[in-house]
Amino acid sequence: MARKKIFSGSEILAQALQAKLESAGISSTVKNNIQSSMISGLGTLAGTAVEVFVEEYDMEKATPVIEAFKMGE
Repeated sequence: MARKKIFSGSEILAQALQAKLESAGISSTVKNNIQSSMISGLGTLAGTAVEVFVEEYDMEKATPVIEAFKMGE
């Protein structure tokens, strides 16, 4: 299945969005580019961020959760 990126930003916000998705019964995947670059010895690179992905088949269910998150609800 294809995953769609729904968020890119700070680790704290990514974790908050992931928690909201999980509480709505939607599984998500987090990719931490900042941590990955530090582990590889590159340090923090400009433009790196933490990304949240959901499966495309969950997008219809995830959209209201994402929109509410963006509005600070």
